Amino acid sequence: MTESGFYKKAANYWANIPPTIDGVLAGFGYISETDIASSKVFLSEILALENPPSTNHALDCGAGIGRVTKYVLLPRFEKVDLVEQDEKFINSAQQFVGKDKDRIESLYKIGLQYFKPEKKYDLIWCQWVIGHIKDYDLIDVLERCRVSLNDNGVIIIKENVTTSKTIDYDEDDSSVTRPMALLETLFREAKLKIIKQVIQEGFPEGLYPVYTFALVPVDK
Repeated sequence: MTESGFYKKAANYWANIPPTIDGVLAGFGYISETDIASSKVFLSEILALENPPSTNHALDCGAGIGRVTKYVLLPRFEKVDLVEQDEKFINSAQQFVGKDKDRIESLYKIGLQYFKPEKKYDLIWCQWVIGHIKDYDLIDVLERCRVSLNDNGVIIIKENVTTSKTIDYDEDDSSVTRPMALLETLFREAKLKIIKQVIQEGFPEGLYPVYTFALVPVDK
């Protein structure tokens, strides 16, 4: 499949998905509370590091309707920006976030593979989105994120990981699930190193393992 075909197919898939938690989680809305609880713990541990990121400004990549923004980021950060390519999702975000919507500073309606940060961020959160980005584009995305980090800034990746050594391709939503070794290679190519990783617990059997990674520039 061509690059444009890969991205267009994914965009078309999400264009037909309702702007709900169950929609953005592809029918697995019932895992949201478990997911959010573990993400909050992980973030608390990152913010408790010896040299933690500041809590001024976070970026939510592939933000959907703002699920992570509302439940994970806004409770800890003064301001949050959202990147989301689907128009109805991003148009729903402020209403979904509710009372704290005024602390959403910017909404960027663009695919993450094309997004070029214009600001500096203390934390960049990418959840269930990098599978929609081709390897060489993902390296570019991660490099752009790396250079947009403030001092002590951290990139968080939360993503499905295969249990095999090969890539799995999903024809329905035009996404890939990568093996751990490939993810580690892509992180290194983007001059990032893993300072913490955990496997998600409490999800139903039959789903891919989900890992959360904290990444910082290799020179930090």
